[in-house]
Amino acid sequence: MKKYVLFDHDGVLVDTEFWYYRAGVRALADIGFTLDRDQYLRDMNQGLGTWARARAAGIDERTISRQREVRDVYYQEYLRTEAIEIEGVVETLAELSKYVRMAIVTTAKRADFEIIHEKRQVRQFMDFVLVREDYKLAKPHPEPYLTGLKRFGANNEEALVVEDSPRGLNSAVAAGIDCVIVHNDFTGAHDFSLASHRIGTLIELKDIILAGY
Repeated sequence: MKKYVLFDHDGVLVDTEFWYYRAGVRALADIGFTLDRDQYLRDMNQGLGTWARARAAGIDERTISRQREVRDVYYQEYLRTEAIEIEGVVETLAELSKYVRMAIVTTAKRADFEIIHEKRQVRQFMDFVLVREDYKLAKPHPEPYLTGLKRFGANNEEALVVEDSPRGLNSAVAAGIDCVIVHNDFTGAHDFSLASHRIGTLIELKDIILAGY
């Protein structure tokens, strides 16, 4: 049986991925640039960000830096005002905590993470949280999940990653860790053929763990 579960955060434990994208759309629209959703997802899955197409279109770095700050303000506004709960997450984590140790490995910035979890109950089930400031290379590089393994003192065969995006899946695979993909409407149409399992909701993870996978 798996002993450790490393959870992605956005799209797995909270429904924030659309709002991060939407904040980028607004920030780029402020300077007359349109951010295409499908291209955005392709860029993100390759480890690129909101600004890849803007750079390619010749928008200068000073403007991008300014609009990145604007995007962050928009995103934090959404985090405080929009419904980002995923039904059943807290109850599922409480149940899983009987069988495995858990942690979060996220590309979210610390400031955003703190806003999200100021009044939520997710962190109480986690041994630790790794945010974007806690490692050098972001997903799809394996460093985030390798860092998680190191913090647990675990080997890759003892662990399971839970993700919702190809970028995260590729990070887990590169780290040699089995990965379960949980459905997310924002990323659900992408290729997850490398996943060990695909599930519709987080509660299904219990059956995978108890099956001794």
